Amino acid sequence: MAQLTTRARKALPARKFALEATRQYPIHDKAHARNAKARAQQMFEAGKLSRAKRDEVFREADAVLKGKD
Repeated sequence: MAQLTTRARKALPARKFALEATRQYPIHDKAHARNAKARAQQMFEAGKLSRAKRDEVFREADAVLKGKD
């Protein structure tokens, strides 16, 4: 997975994040989309992310992975 610098992350539009409102889980490429799903699942299992938010991350990441970004 390519590095995402702070400057590059700040330059990404909100629509390139799975959770746009909070700009969490960048999904601008397939590698980051896969990573977003893994991290969201970890946070869900730790009780720090709701099922609805996890499902939202999964939907958005799957759209990128299927080439519908």
